Amino acid sequence: MELQVIEKNGFRVLASTQLAEAYGTEPVKIQQNFNNNKNRYKEGKHFILLQGDELKEFKRNFENFEVAQNVNKLYLWTEKGAWLHAKSLNTDKAWDAFELLVDAYYTVKEQVKVLSEREQLIASMKLTIETQEEVGQLKGEMKEIRLLVEEQITLDHGEQRKVQKTVAKRVYDISDDSEQRSAYFREIYREIKDRFGVASYKDIKRKDINSALRYIEAWIPRKSGAAS
Repeated sequence: MELQVIEKNGFRVLASTQLAEAYGTEPVKIQQNFNNNKNRYKEGKHFILLQGDELKEFKRNFENFEVAQNVNKLYLWTEKGAWLHAKSLNTDKAWDAFELLVDAYYTVKEQVKVLSEREQLIASMKLTIETQEEVGQLKGEMKEIRLLVEEQITLDHGEQRKVQKTVAKRVYDISDDSEQRSAYFREIYREIKDRFGVASYKDIKRKDINSALRYIEAWIPRKSGAAS
């Protein structure tokens, strides 16, 4: 991913067009995400807004960066702002692109400086006196990330076996006929995939395991209309 580097106020930022390209969407979608969640975005933390003389200066300093003539506002997104947009889009491509942006764009590689004892003490004190508000915000963001990850976790091997056993028990409870059982196995797995919107029962989300097991235990073949 080749991006023109834009630095503002001492750190790297991305314009909406760059962010949209990275996330595989349109710039208007970035603007819609912002408009729909304005209360969550904070200027200086998630974005920098350029307008008036600042925007004119930007156009002079970044001549190779195309900005439409009629644009009177330009949003530049920080790493935290890019994270909020990835969260709003919530696609695999957006999350993959965000990881890449953090590693290859936002994180500036610098030479390691050996600190003196005094500098180490000052650095340690700065870390110690972080405000409770910042700590709380970080905890909140980490919780959101954790919940998002948990939402996407699929069944492990043991849970897949539990689904298989529950399916087998249900089919064998319904029918003693081997040919009919084969048809029922195909039918129930097809309906499980339709019910939970997955390509395979293995792709069922872990959070849905209990719902899936209850569905299987209560399943009735469509053709028979009732258990035989």
